[in-house]
Amino acid sequence: MANVTYKNVVKKFGDFTALHNLNIEIIDKEFLVLVGPSGCGKTTALRCLAGLEEITDGEVLIGDRVVNDVAPKDRDIAMVFQSYALYPHMTVYDNMAFGLKLRKMPKNEIEERVNDAAKILGIEMLLKRKPRELSGGQRQRVAVGRAIVRNPKVFLFDEPLSNLDAKLRVQTRAEISKLHQRLQTTFIYVTHDQVEAMTMASRIAVMNKGVLQQLDTPQTLYDRPNNQFVAGFIGSPAMNFFPAKIAREEEGLFVDAESFKVKIPDPLHVVYEPHAGKEVIFGIRPEDIHNPEFVPPGIHAAPMMAKVDVTELMGNEIFVYLLTGSTSFAARVDPRSKYKIGEEVQLVFNMDNMHIFDPSLNPENPVAIR
Repeated sequence: MANVTYKNVVKKFGDFTALHNLNIEIIDKEFLVLVGPSGCGKTTALRCLAGLEEITDGEVLIGDRVVNDVAPKDRDIAMVFQSYALYPHMTVYDNMAFGLKLRKMPKNEIEERVNDAAKILGIEMLLKRKPRELSGGQRQRVAVGRAIVRNPKVFLFDEPLSNLDAKLRVQTRAEISKLHQRLQTTFIYVTHDQVEAMTMASRIAVMNKGVLQQLDTPQTLYDRPNNQFVAGFIGSPAMNFFPAKIAREEEGLFVDAESFKVKIPDPLHVVYEPHAGKEVIFGIRPEDIHNPEFVPPGIHAAPMMAKVDVTELMGNEIFVYLLTGSTSFAARVDPRSKYKIGEEVQLVFNMDNMHIFDPSLNPENPVAIR
């Protein structure tokens, strides 16, 4: 087992820089997820670790060994690809055993490893089948099994669930999490799906445009995002943002977004008082916007008015898309709520969970005010 370290890693493709000075230390036996939109550099980072891409500058370490010039087959890693990459003419058994045969491992040991991996993944009855006889979920398990038999120091997963349907994604997600607990090996997992990241990771590295934005636990990323990008990427539906100003009045501090004004809780004045009069970005998550009839007890509630644009009944909750001034935003409200499209309604913000971002520090990606 091993730690994995990216130390000042730069990767360029011609004039395009895919990774900008990437620094991540992945702890032994950790489940780290690299997440971000398409083109953010997460798969490139994984391929640099696997040795499938040569880094331009910096160092990649597995354990204490710098592996920049080590061949992929000698890095003691196993990679599970999005496309499965199974040999169509081989049986499941032969697909899983192929890498071990290349290493000239004894036949009895190969058989033991393949059978053990098949048992872990629940695919013992599939060993004599060809890939074309398998469902997408079964093929994915075979691809994972092929990695398990190698008993590597590090497992790499490159968007392994993106070819599966929604129900199977949830099921396979749980299987991979249980597999990590069972194998007690370092897992590094790439996805663009923040729900996958939140549910599986011990820590998440959020990336954008080749730059690491924040590296932390899922709950910390949700509660205390460093900037507007992270705040908007983590959480579903995404956090709502409103251009606003922090206004000082006799009654205290307010967030003034022109179309509405909400009071900042007194305990937070010490944080936001120095920013009074400044232009800011006000952030509030859909789950922190409530129907006044069903407000959770003990919160600092701030009322505001908005117009209902679209409603989506989800069974256990309702997604409501609303308009205030020229800004649209989303709320997740109690399923007992009765909203009609086009009507003006009152909502309540939970101001204990509000976020304020300062665009003066970085206009492209405003920084959170703490």
